[in-house]
Amino acid sequence: MDTGTHIVMGIALGGLATIDPVVQSDPTLFHAVLVGTIIGSHAPDFDTIFKLKSNATYIRHHRGISHSIPAIVLWGLLISGIIHLFVPEASFLHLWLWTALAVIIHVFVDLFNAYGTQAFRPFSNNWIAFGFINTFDPYIFLLNVVGIFAWVLGAHPGYTWMTIYSVIVLYYIKRYMDKREIVKKIKEYYPNTLAIATSPTLKQNYWRVAITTEDRFYVGTAINGHIEILDEYSKVPLPDLTIMDVAKEDNNIASFLNFSPVYRWEINEYDHYTEVRFIDLRYRSKEYYPFVAVVKIDKHMNIMSSYTGWIFSEHKLQRKLFVEDYQI
Repeated sequence: MDTGTHIVMGIALGGLATIDPVVQSDPTLFHAVLVGTIIGSHAPDFDTIFKLKSNATYIRHHRGISHSIPAIVLWGLLISGIIHLFVPEASFLHLWLWTALAVIIHVFVDLFNAYGTQAFRPFSNNWIAFGFINTFDPYIFLLNVVGIFAWVLGAHPGYTWMTIYSVIVLYYIKRYMDKREIVKKIKEYYPNTLAIATSPTLKQNYWRVAITTEDRFYVGTAINGHIEILDEYSKVPLPDLTIMDVAKEDNNIASFLNFSPVYRWEINEYDHYTEVRFIDLRYRSKEYYPFVAVVKIDKHMNIMSSYTGWIFSEHKLQRKLFVEDYQI
């Protein structure tokens, strides 16, 4: 989920913590728990700091080890431990339990959007992305905000959050059923479907879909249950060429391939260099595919420049390739 949603969920969890008699009876502990749930609800996304190094490093690590099973345990202990240094009189057990729960909820809700996480590391490095909740879902955000205002105005936290969370659970079930219906229709059209990537949008009835069959990629939309195919590409394996081997060694390309399960590739030759481009097919927007990885290689098989990330025009992409030095 987005930062704003994680923060309001942290505040909401801090309000729910007042149903704990120990937290309710100790104002110092309550404030410590509230700080813990807010920080814990955002902590796994502290890996955003990798952007300072490079886009490739960020893409390779974002929602990776920071969302893993060991990290979930460590975040809870680290955050509650630091807070406890400032309020040693507060119950560490209750502080840790609520803070750890905030971290767990953060990772759990991230599983349901199209980006996903590597939450099962170190047992599996696979990306888990159920793809039926948008990264920012206005309904989930507003429900949490309504609950916070009701709690601040004096509503009983237990009844308030039981109601809010029950509605959110029903909403998740509804979105899951929406996706299941889309997947069912796609498989009726394409019985040899191998994989379907769904990306919900802010509009409840509008989804992006990327379909993989044995020999084709199909990119389209699902609007009010109607599937429309917008682009179609042959599924061509990466060629056994020296230039492709060189490209795959590039940090930006390697990060893209590690993250993107549905993509096509191009090799374009120019006077002084060859460009190898990879295009993620899951995020088509206004006839453009904004998530790419590109590398320029000279005639001596040296990498001149490369880039991976979100880009919304060819002009900006070429500017990135021109100004950014290659980083190993």
